[in-house]
Amino acid sequence: MERLTCKEVNRMDMVEYLASLGYSPEKTYNGDYWYLSPFHQERTASFKVNRRKNIWYDHSIGKGGTLVDFGILYHKCTIPELLQWLSSNRRSFSFHQPHSMREAPIIASEEKGSGQDRILILDTRPIAHLVIREYLAKRCIPLEIAKHYCQEVDFLLHGKRHTVVGFRNRAGGYELRNENFKGSSSPKAETVIGDGGNELVVFEGFFDFLSYHSIPNKQLTRSSDYLILNSLSFLERSRSFMEKYQRVGLMLDHDSAGKEATRKVLLWDKERYSDQRQFYQGKKDLNDWLVAQNASVKRRHRIRRTL
Repeated sequence: MERLTCKEVNRMDMVEYLASLGYSPEKTYNGDYWYLSPFHQERTASFKVNRRKNIWYDHSIGKGGTLVDFGILYHKCTIPELLQWLSSNRRSFSFHQPHSMREAPIIASEEKGSGQDRILILDTRPIAHLVIREYLAKRCIPLEIAKHYCQEVDFLLHGKRHTVVGFRNRAGGYELRNENFKGSSSPKAETVIGDGGNELVVFEGFFDFLSYHSIPNKQLTRSSDYLILNSLSFLERSRSFMEKYQRVGLMLDHDSAGKEATRKVLLWDKERYSDQRQFYQGKKDLNDWLVAQNASVKRRHRIRRTL
């Protein structure tokens, strides 16, 4: 797979990239798109995207630049790591060159979240679509587990209807996934599942959470509550919630951002927090580990049949 260059990434539409992360503009004015800052909580939009120039500036932190500049700050990674991640996920995002390079955008309204740049949820229902079931099977998630925690969601983005797996967050938004799309609807937030026990397990994404529940009981105990961050940017603000628990297990990714987040949290309180990533050592995340385990089992079965 050919890796994207910085020049290619910086030609991608910043507004569409933010939409794929679940951010919609509070308002648009004279070609500028104003958002609540992706970097911290605020009530007044301070994050501006000039769509014609395809650059951003966050007035609350005094920083701005290109999409690459945003990516390394938002994902807390290096430029090579960002390029590698975008290259491997290029089919998951609806990336295009800025509209100013093609045609002027049509803005239906100046009100919050209006127009085609907003992910509009059309319908939710129990998972049934064959393509969604095949996608879950590819990720090694049993259908009964996915049905328990997720829904099948129809949404509209840029005039196109999509059907995906939806995972609801505590604010009413959804994490949205299928084979060709990865994004979120607003409002973006964490997901909490449990009944107030003494132990908490923390995941970055919901497929890791689903993977956790797909592993045979003999390998893991499941008497905990669960926090699915849905974005590492929510880690800091979740600290007060996590510290309601006596023990907190961290099952974050093995990439640089996950390693740094784990290191930071352990410095808060090594007695309370523990790094549980050794369970899927050598794999990027728990779902990667689960997929590899299932592939290994299938290989062993094929070998036995030939003996």
